[in-house]
Amino acid sequence: MSSPSPSHGGNRRLTVIIAVVGGIVVLGAAAAVFGPAFYRDVIVGEAPPAPTVGGSTPAAESSPAPAGDPLAELDGSWAASEGSFAGYRVDEVLNGTDVTVVGRTEDVEAEVEVADLAVTAATVTVDVGSIATDEGARDAYFRDNALQVSDFPTATFTLTEPLEATSAPEAGSEQTVEAAGELTLHGVTQAVTAELQVAFDGRTAEVAGSIPVTFADYGVQAPSLGFVSVEPEGFVEFHLVLDKAE
Repeated sequence: MSSPSPSHGGNRRLTVIIAVVGGIVVLGAAAAVFGPAFYRDVIVGEAPPAPTVGGSTPAAESSPAPAGDPLAELDGSWAASEGSFAGYRVDEVLNGTDVTVVGRTEDVEAEVEVADLAVTAATVTVDVGSIATDEGARDAYFRDNALQVSDFPTATFTLTEPLEATSAPEAGSEQTVEAAGELTLHGVTQAVTAELQVAFDGRTAEVAGSIPVTFADYGVQAPSLGFVSVEPEGFVEFHLVLDKAE
């Protein structure tokens, strides 16, 4: 069987580049004609709020708790279920106008271990290539140029210190905690602190949080698309709905 011509790969890359540049030119033209406020309010639109527990996808909706049937044993393994998502939040700047851009994906895996009322281990893995915003050209640039997902397809947060509780959580309880961990992005691992909101409905745990990031710390150059530039800092954010493994 003959090998495919090397020119096929070059043609594919050229097609991707042309598509990205074409999308950028269209957005740039709209911004130039209608102005930064139009780009922010109409083309990009209002950014969704940061994840919180009890927000748009609360644990109670994803996995209702049978009345009077709370979990008797919390120790064991927990995993992400329907309603979980992760992504990023960054500010673009167009002629001095801030535009908040949010990208998200539901392709998230989480493994959490609980023992003696403490979270002893936790890992959250995100498929970076599936993160999407409202604009395909922007997504292609982040995916193929900034984050190079062909070489670094996932981002991972790993807990490095146990999270301990003084008493068993009660149904309807909610608290805010800080979690020390390591974030691996673009093949670079950095120590980070995640600000977390945690809620429990008796059977399902809900965790919402964010991690501030500086792109340069992970070998990522904040994109500048000519008519709009991206701030050098942003946030990785996530919303997890955790069910206990049977």
